[in-house]
Amino acid sequence: MIETVVAEDSFIAQSFLTNLIGADKEFHIAGVYGDAFKAEEKCLEGGIDLAVLDVMTEGNHSGIAAGRRIRQSSTGTKVVIVTSLVDGEILARAKQGAADSLWYKDHGGADLMDVIRRTMSGEHIFPDNAPSIALGDMFSGDITPRQMQLLRYFVMGYTYDEIAEKLGITERGVRWYMNELLLKGGFKNRHEMLSAILQNKLIVTTLLDS
Repeated sequence: MIETVVAEDSFIAQSFLTNLIGADKEFHIAGVYGDAFKAEEKCLEGGIDLAVLDVMTEGNHSGIAAGRRIRQSSTGTKVVIVTSLVDGEILARAKQGAADSLWYKDHGGADLMDVIRRTMSGEHIFPDNAPSIALGDMFSGDITPRQMQLLRYFVMGYTYDEIAEKLGITERGVRWYMNELLLKGGFKNRHEMLSAILQNKLIVTTLLDS
């Protein structure tokens, strides 16, 4: 039996995952948690073969951080991250050692159980890029890496002067980038764009790693 733990704070998604995985006779659900850190504790006790972790769990505890620590332990537990967050940093961190595989809940075409089985066989399943989603009149895939850096600092509450210092450009340059994004997305103002970014989970800054 493949001893499995699931971390998911949404009851509906939690039920979906446990029913889907538990229906396969090869898998046994050894624990279900709303908090990824609790699932991590269970894995570090030993005897768990697979951890299926949501990214944002109870208390904003990060499944990405939990996944990295699980994989760095000597338990040999495989980690599959499942998420609806399209923030490209999450995919990057998953690929950089926080997970064996990643599956997008709302945007993935791949079958989750296929991803899980292939992961247990030693494969690493990751999409090439985070999903491109509509943001006003543009798509997130149209945003350049430089513009995404600027937006991340903007979401975090930095002023234009502070963003300019972080990016090594002038305050005027920051305003130019921002106006270009507003125009491209058809937004009336920065607040409307910020709302679209947060509602569509393009940038997430509230995850806690510990």
